[in-house]
Order: sequence, then C-alpha cells, then structure tokens
Amino acid sequence: MQQIDGGVTAAKGFQAAGAEAGIKYKDRKDMALVFTEELAVAAGTFTTNVVKAAPVLWDQQLISGGKPVHAVVLNSGIANACTGEEGAAYNEQMAAAVAEACAVKKEEVLTASTGVIGMQLRIEPIQKGARLLKEALSDTREAARAAAEAIMTTDTVSKECAVVFEAGGKQVRIGGMSKGSGMIHPNMATMLSVITTDARIGQELLQKTLRSVVEDSFNMISVDRDMSTNDTCVVLANGKSGMDEIQEGTKAYDDFKEALLFVACELAKKMAGDGEGCTKLLEVTVKHAASEEEAKLLSKSVTTSNLVKTAIFGCDANWGRIACALGYSGAAFDPGVMDICYKSEYGELTVMRNGVDAGYSEEEASNILSAEAVTVIVDMKQGDAEATAWGCDLTYDYVKINGDYRS
Repeated sequence: MQQIDGGVTAAKGFQAAGAEAGIKYKDRKDMALVFTEELAVAAGTFTTNVVKAAPVLWDQQLISGGKPVHAVVLNSGIANACTGEEGAAYNEQMAAAVAEACAVKKEEVLTASTGVIGMQLRIEPIQKGARLLKEALSDTREAARAAAEAIMTTDTVSKECAVVFEAGGKQVRIGGMSKGSGMIHPNMATMLSVITTDARIGQELLQKTLRSVVEDSFNMISVDRDMSTNDTCVVLANGKSGMDEIQEGTKAYDDFKEALLFVACELAKKMAGDGEGCTKLLEVTVKHAASEEEAKLLSKSVTTSNLVKTAIFGCDANWGRIACALGYSGAAFDPGVMDICYKSEYGELTVMRNGVDAGYSEEEASNILSAEAVTVIVDMKQGDAEATAWGCDLTYDYVKINGDYRS
C-alpha cells in the first residue's frame, strides 16, 4: 500500500465538485457532489444520537435496502436536523435536484448536511447548487479539493487522504474526504465523510468491513464530547479497477481492509487535530491492557478529559489528571504498576513509573508538550492488548467559537 496525493477522485470513475449555492454562506462553497457513472455499492455508518437529521434517515433507508447509488450530495451551513416533515421534504428535493441534473434516479443519490440545527433549507439555493455542481464535475485533483472545501464549517483546513495497492494484478485505489471540527465524540463516526474506491466488493461485505474499520478509527476520536445529529460516513465502491470481486478470507480482502483502515485513521486524525480552537493533536496509546475493550476505554477516557486537555494546552505535565481519567474509565487494573510517558518530536519522557512520580524534569516535560502533536503512552502491564485514541487540547478559543456559532 502506498499513500498518494488525492481525495475522492483518486479512485477510477469518480468525479467531484464544489459550488457556492448560497445556502447559508455568501462568500464560500457550501455544496459538494461526489459522482460515479457506474453504479456503486454503498455502505454507511451513522450517528447513534436519537435525534437524527433528515439526510441521515434518508441514507439509512437507502443503504439498509442494499440499493446501489450514483452520487452523494452534501451541503454545509444548515444541518437540516429537527426540521420535521418540511426538512425531510427539502432533503428529498436536494436528492431529486441532483438526480435530475445528473440524469439518474433520486433513490440513487445519498445526502449529507452539516451546520446549524433547526434551520430550514431553501429550495432555490439547492436547485442552483445542483446545476453548478453538475457543470463543475471533474475527476481532477482540484475537483476533489473543491468538494472537500465545500463541506467545511468551523474546520480550518480541508481533510483528504488517498492510497493505492495491488490486488489480483490490478491497481486498486481508495480516496476520501471528511469534515469535522466541533461536536465531535466517538460513537459511530462523528462527522461527515465520503470514501470512494474502485474495488469490486459485495454490499454486505463492504458494510461489515466499514463497521469494523470505524471502530478503530472514527470511533476513537473526540474533541468536545458532543455527538452530532448528522454523523455520516459512507463508502462507495464502483468496481472500475477491473479486479475480481473481493472475498472475505483472501489476501485481497486483508489488503483492502488495511487500506480502508489507513484512510479512515488518517481522516480521523486530521479531524482530531483540527478541533475547534485547538493548537495540538493529542494521541493516547494504551498498551499491555488486559483486553482490547479495556484498552479502548482507557485511551478514550484520557482524550475526553477536560482537565487533561487543558493541561496539554498549557504544556503542564500534570500526569495526575491522566491517572485520574484512567481510574474512572470503567476498566479494572492495578494502578500501582502502570507507567505514563509523554512523547513528541522534542523527545520522550517517563513522568510516572510503577504508579508513582518518576522524578522527571518539569522543564523538559513542558518542552515536549509544546509540540503540535503530543503522544501520551500508558503502559498498564496487565496483558497484551493495545489501542490508540485521538483528541486535541482545550483552549480559550473553543469557547469563543461556540459562544457565537450562529452569528
């Protein structure tokens, strides 16, 4: 597997576009389209929030029915959540507008929205955007980038990733884009993401694989412990690579899953590192835990602790906050044997050894924590399981951004 420069147009047969439709913003792209002329198998995971946006309900119905699709249309600025029957109608009209522009059926168009909850979409910008997106559709790198930019809200950077690997003598590509900066907390895939591939794979196997991949990628990130009403991650596979259909238990399947996991993890880390107001990516690796389930509980407990997040922001090596977060995680362990270590591009330092202070240099620790990416390594000394979670620091700007989010 090789990482390449690309996004949703990296896989053969996929086109993309971004457009300024005027849905909410007046001076930026706010609609995106990912399209394949060849019908694609579709898999998806969605928010577990009881309050679900209209596009989530639309996509769940289509994907659970195993229907192949041609497109995913996304809008930013308005979430189309808590909008009742009127919002459901607008969502269907968005799918219909894109279907008409692209000469496909509306049931072959998935939808996704992000933005302010409770606001209603307007049909005029949607119809305008559908036309603009169709005109701009392209399989170029620039088109993929435009689509990724169009789904941003409080994101400061667009998020893309692509890889290529060989299976059955054919080159297979996977490319993706995502958005997510706030209202990020793991329990499915807390954000919007579209991943495309030219692999040939059955719908049931693709769905099974995506669920497994999500558990170790998007479900392992958190910014603010708030779970969105709109979380959507969809994967489209159009089979244009020319390979034979992937079968579970084969090397081709193992390579495909590894590549999909890599793309998902890269997109997840990009979102965690772009948390609203954040200055640092926080990575927490728990090793030698009693089980994988406990390793995940422990690592996520640390990344979601506000006291840990603020300490990382202040470059304060207050390892007691980490020990505390581990202790209330719900995992059972012996605190008298564990080690805690800080690591970054500026070095590595053990701050807790066998459950007590390791006698470290505060100045050295602060310097390590001043990097843009900081890793906390916790050695539980309980077993062989390991897990990694991603988050970010908590800063003054997070409050500023969310204090006037609607203005």
